[in-house]
Amino acid sequence: MRLARAAVPPGTALAFTGENHEGITRAALPWEPATLAAMADARDGAVNANDRGGYFLLGPLHCDNADYLAPRYAPRYPRGRDEATTELLACIRTSVARFRAAVRAADGLVDADGRIRPDQSDLSSPCVWKEKPDRAKCDVLEQLGRGWHQIQDFYAHSNWTDRPPPGPVGLADPPGLARTDVAPFLDIRRYSTLRDADWTKDARARIPVDLTTGCYPDFDSTGVKAEDCADRVSHNQGLNKDTAGSRRSKNGDNFDRAVSGATAEIKRQWNDFKAELLTAYPDHRRGERMICALVHDDPQAHCT
Repeated sequence: MRLARAAVPPGTALAFTGENHEGITRAALPWEPATLAAMADARDGAVNANDRGGYFLLGPLHCDNADYLAPRYAPRYPRGRDEATTELLACIRTSVARFRAAVRAADGLVDADGRIRPDQSDLSSPCVWKEKPDRAKCDVLEQLGRGWHQIQDFYAHSNWTDRPPPGPVGLADPPGLARTDVAPFLDIRRYSTLRDADWTKDARARIPVDLTTGCYPDFDSTGVKAEDCADRVSHNQGLNKDTAGSRRSKNGDNFDRAVSGATAEIKRQWNDFKAELLTAYPDHRRGERMICALVHDDPQAHCT
């Protein structure tokens, strides 16, 4: 989630807080305190790693630029439904890749006989989210956190949970879908087991025609960076619910609906990840102990 603020002058560091990501993540995960902080912390948590450095300007890592308005709302909208869907699929693809990587990294949490590896599950020193090999627990948390960030952003950056606007629908007020279910095209665990061509076909068929996220001046999936979002549904002006104070958030309970949707989604993603570990690592209760190692601050004491 990007928090509303004044325009940043060229060359100034992009400094964004992650309180909303932290609150959503803490509400969704029944983890012990140190492990939960490693994932959720507003400044240093894995779920906020995509908002730092060059990751911030990569649209697929925030579900940006999947903007679209149907002809009945904007006859000359500069992007078609297929272009918008392609950007959303790029966002989903990043989470699918992170899910697969997290499952692989979990293999290092326990040995071949299912015993906890203390050196690989220890959090006595902080994890560093640098995309470099670390302790297995840090590696799993980083992959999950970087994959969950854009999933949370989807609910803040799209009209999936929004109430319909009170006035005419248009660029500044795109339609609201008022959905209360988790998005069926964010079925990351199932998609991780399919060929990319198969899951993208499935996801494409599940994306509603009036779904939109916002245009943001970052790089889209083709490497193009918009100079501005003129004549498009804008993240900053029309759609974002990154804070309770944004324009779109103030339309009824849109902010609370986005937070609720994102929280339910992360609960689903965590439950699906646990289920995949049990399936992928059945021997010697390895998957079960991997889950235990990820939930507890002292796995050696709790998971033997």
